[in-house]
Amino acid sequence: MTVFRPCLLAAAVTLCFAAQAEDFGSVTVTGARFEADPALAPIGATIISADEIRRSGASDVNAAIRKVGGVYGRQSLDGSPDFGLDLRGFGTNSSQNLVLVVDGVRLSENELSNAILSTIPIDTVDHIEITRGGASVLYGDGATGGVINIVTKRPSANSRRGSVFVEGGQFHAGEVRVSGAQAWENFAADATLDHQRSDNYRDNNDFKQTHFSGGAQWFANQFDRIGFRYEGARQDMRFAGSLNEAQFSANPRQTKTPDDNGSLDSDRLTVFGQYRVAGHDLAADLSYRKKTVEAAYISSAGAYHTTYESKTWQFSPRVRKLGAINGMVNELVAGIDFMKWERTGLADFAGFATSNADASQKSKALYLRDELRFDAAHEGRISAGVRREIFDKDFTDPLAGAGYNIVQGLNAWELQASYMPVTAVTVFGKLGQSYRVANSDENAVTPKPNKPLAAQQSHDAELGLSYANAVQKITARVFRHNLTNEIFYDPTINGFGANTNLDPTRRQGLELDAEQKIDAAWAVSAHYQHVQAKFRAGANNGKEMVLVPKNTLSARLAWTGDGQNADVGVQWVDQQRYGSDFTNTCSAEMPSFTTLDARYARQFGQWEWAVSGQNLTDKRYYSQAFGCKDGIYPSDGRQLKISARYEF
Repeated sequence: MTVFRPCLLAAAVTLCFAAQAEDFGSVTVTGARFEADPALAPIGATIISADEIRRSGASDVNAAIRKVGGVYGRQSLDGSPDFGLDLRGFGTNSSQNLVLVVDGVRLSENELSNAILSTIPIDTVDHIEITRGGASVLYGDGATGGVINIVTKRPSANSRRGSVFVEGGQFHAGEVRVSGAQAWENFAADATLDHQRSDNYRDNNDFKQTHFSGGAQWFANQFDRIGFRYEGARQDMRFAGSLNEAQFSANPRQTKTPDDNGSLDSDRLTVFGQYRVAGHDLAADLSYRKKTVEAAYISSAGAYHTTYESKTWQFSPRVRKLGAINGMVNELVAGIDFMKWERTGLADFAGFATSNADASQKSKALYLRDELRFDAAHEGRISAGVRREIFDKDFTDPLAGAGYNIVQGLNAWELQASYMPVTAVTVFGKLGQSYRVANSDENAVTPKPNKPLAAQQSHDAELGLSYANAVQKITARVFRHNLTNEIFYDPTINGFGANTNLDPTRRQGLELDAEQKIDAAWAVSAHYQHVQAKFRAGANNGKEMVLVPKNTLSARLAWTGDGQNADVGVQWVDQQRYGSDFTNTCSAEMPSFTTLDARYARQFGQWEWAVSGQNLTDKRYYSQAFGCKDGIYPSDGRQLKISARYEF
């Protein structure tokens, strides 16, 4: 692979991290879908702490992942703060090529939509783990790009916390959030109520959301607990639609769809438990989610209305044996994942029903993973795992005369290792196979009606090097994903576009993460990614994949003083191919862009006042464009906000 250009950028970033200062604090992380000692953190993972999230001013989990974790995100199409997150350059299908998990419960959708992270109270997050690369053994469908695991705070006995947060800003943006938690000797409860709204940067792009999150749990010690959590949200949004290049240049805030709108209702209930018996950790999560979505698209030809309701059941029992073999730490994990998803829908045009579609998907999986920690002086680790998952998919639409039933069985495996040959330097590597299956939205629009798409499979490889001491950490990775039957939307098929299995493709590149404590007050971090995304066979052999920036670079500078702190971040995104340009014949590429954000906060007793700004240079840019110089969805312009938080 060509690495000259990214190596120059990587070297430039690395030079920023040469000073000496104080020690990094340790963070307890999770591994193998269980809480674990930091020594058993996921190999090569990036960890975002609650302090880093608070200092950055991120008001939701999605923003924290992008700002602090350096993950590239695409502006949402519905005005919501749930950007499409992209690990390793999977374009507009990036959300289907990574798995999002909250405390062991999968949030990634079985539909062609982004996971809703804006309903997770940011005050409850303890840390976020970002594990890049194939992880289908533990997390199954869609984990080729990686896994983002959000871990919430665990209660401590006889403690209490509460806060009130108010924020306002440009575009009639505002948020009010009230949260509280109380723990007694063996019982804890918490609740958060939040309302936010914004007219957003573009015309007809209003967004409103009210959500509640609350739960309770009984806990005996570090290992034993049982409880439940409920999350409910109501969203109302308006759709600004796309523009062509001339319209974007004239006025990126305009809309050509002034009446399009939609709504979403979501309710999720999760019951969880963990218990240690005879040296074994037993855990299980049972989750139910109901979602109702409505949308109206108005044109001169008439009104097109859609509505659907989906229900998802998840049950994930698992067991871990953490022990010793000849003086070496060994972690053996086995589990079963059951999921049942079903959806009923109705679409009509000008009052006449055009579709009455029902879809369902059932899956069951068995996985086994073992990790051995050897040669303690050199922190040696090796792990291996396998997974078998079977999917059963059904679809019927009597009005359209459509339907299918398909059963797909898929396998995943992985082999990982890490070793510290000299003090502070760790070498690690991964090999594996991951997969994903087409969801019902993708199978509903295929080149041949009623013929579901083949499963996507990827052979994954990664080699990394990490240097860490008391004040700095630098991690570099090279990676490759060879994909067959990649599932992707091609707007050039059949004249109207369709989801299809592409000819063989490849993602390969370089990633660099770096963080440095300059002194007691100053810290800097940076994330860089170079991706070559190309066809490796077929009619477009050697051509670049669409909607994948070749390079992304983000950096943050943080300062903490006496009762005050400041945080400044910059992100640069390279050029990328327009969404229809599989042949690479469009006369232009989507322009590169650089954005700047900053926040300053000051403490006055129990109050914190802050001022923040996004896209401070008011850059005109876009991260979504589905045609050659067309189908453009402009990104947000400059926005300033002021906030107040009272803690008790």
